[in-house]
Amino acid sequence: MPGRPSLAGRSLLVSRPAGRMGGGGSALRVCADHRGGINWLSLSPDGQRLLTGSEDGTARLWSTADGQCCALLQGHESYVTFCQLEDEVAFTCSADRTIRKWDVRTGQCLHVFRGHTSIVNRILVANNQLFSSSYDRTARAWSVDKGQVSQEFRGHRNCVLTLAYSAPWDLPGAPCAEEVGGLLVTGSTDGTAKVWQVASGCCHQTLRGHTGAVLCLVLDTPSHTAFTGSTDATIRAWDILSGEQLRVFREHQGSVICLELVNRHVYSGSADRTVKCWLADTGERVRTFAAHRHSVSALKYHAGTLFTGSGDARARAFDAQSGALQRVFRGHAFVINCIQVGAPARLLGSASAGRGRPPPAPRDRAPPAERPPTVG
Repeated sequence: MPGRPSLAGRSLLVSRPAGRMGGGGSALRVCADHRGGINWLSLSPDGQRLLTGSEDGTARLWSTADGQCCALLQGHESYVTFCQLEDEVAFTCSADRTIRKWDVRTGQCLHVFRGHTSIVNRILVANNQLFSSSYDRTARAWSVDKGQVSQEFRGHRNCVLTLAYSAPWDLPGAPCAEEVGGLLVTGSTDGTAKVWQVASGCCHQTLRGHTGAVLCLVLDTPSHTAFTGSTDATIRAWDILSGEQLRVFREHQGSVICLELVNRHVYSGSADRTVKCWLADTGERVRTFAAHRHSVSALKYHAGTLFTGSGDARARAFDAQSGALQRVFRGHAFVINCIQVGAPARLLGSASAGRGRPPPAPRDRAPPAERPPTVG
């Protein structure tokens, strides 16, 4: 395990983003029980609980009301890369090659999902299935209830970083939508994204055009469109049914690290220290948010405000329409890996670590013990 970082480097800050004027954002609570940096956090659907996954190999469940740790989830043998919190269960994945399902009331591990042969990068729970991506060059689908692999998706030539799912009912007009069980889209350091038929495991389309690793992707399910961001400094829009490249967004000067799709606008955070807003349907750049001092590593849109996290250890709140900087949140010491916004209480949660985010840069397949390198 990495050496123990400073207190601020392994902290979760909970702040109140209310207010329309610029200035410093005040931290309401600092949750610093982890012994390693926090790589990801996930907010419960009701906004009352927050799950954090850490370098120390554990996950913790917190109350957003008082910042108290409600449960300690122990069992992983290496750092936790990602986590997802549902109503009654939590899911974590790790560099120990496994995924775990937890009872959030008791902290008990319910299932261990084994099968990947290298670091598990991301997980996604949808339609009573668990999807995962790994450094072993595969993505997998699992039964949420039984913890067994139901499908493997093989074809990428390097590690699979990011993934998104489109359910059958989100594919109106698509041929054989029900039969294919929905579509899974994966992005890889091999420079491609792939669209898979979940039921068969067959590759439906390979999306070729990027000249660098695909670090992030978002889906617009009504239009069957995927948006991918890459180390080649571009964003590309694709028709996931036909595989056609629809448009290229070209104004960034560094790797595109994170994406948000809201109200027909694409927001992109980059290693060039900016966020850009684009019209999803045309690729036209609408505005640039340029107050950051380092790579933009996290984005979250909420109620007309765009929240960003950066390698400069600051979170920022911008008016999404005008681009005006409203507030700066200070307190972390290292890169901000993830931001979540709790709508009921209007709380901003940000997680800081040193290593887990941004996504890995392109390289040869990493052996299980090797740490993914970072971008920016």
